[in-house]
Amino acid sequence: MSRAQLALRVSDLEASIAFYTKFFGTEPAKRREGYANFAISEPPLKLVLIEGEPGQDTRLDHLGVEVASTEQVTRATDRLSGAGLATFEENDTSCCYALQDKVWVHGPGQEPWEIYVVKADAGALDKDAGKAPETCWSPAGACCGPAVQPV
Repeated sequence: MSRAQLALRVSDLEASIAFYTKFFGTEPAKRREGYANFAISEPPLKLVLIEGEPGQDTRLDHLGVEVASTEQVTRATDRLSGAGLATFEENDTSCCYALQDKVWVHGPGQEPWEIYVVKADAGALDKDAGKAPETCWSPAGACCGPAVQPV
């Protein structure tokens, strides 16, 4: 199983949950304070909603591909670094209320992409909650590793 992930930072989490529940015809798979995600089977998509600042427009937080195993993350890391992309690995990290192994890269427009596996449920949104956004791959500072400039 693998599916694309789209993580949005939204100003009104409850309104966004209501909208996407209607839009995709399914309830969130996980809800926590300031966070919800939808595991949508058709189209295969993990939609993540992260509560942002009140009154701000919804914006992209980060993109990803969820895979089924740590071995797939390792293969992706080898493939990406072998293709000359700067990678940052995080193993056994608590992110988005889940224990994950992942690798991060940046696209040419500095958009953060992760390839990750969820290993277990966890009690925290971000292992470094409250860190400054500029120290993070994700522009919003959620669920991500330290800033690393791509090659």
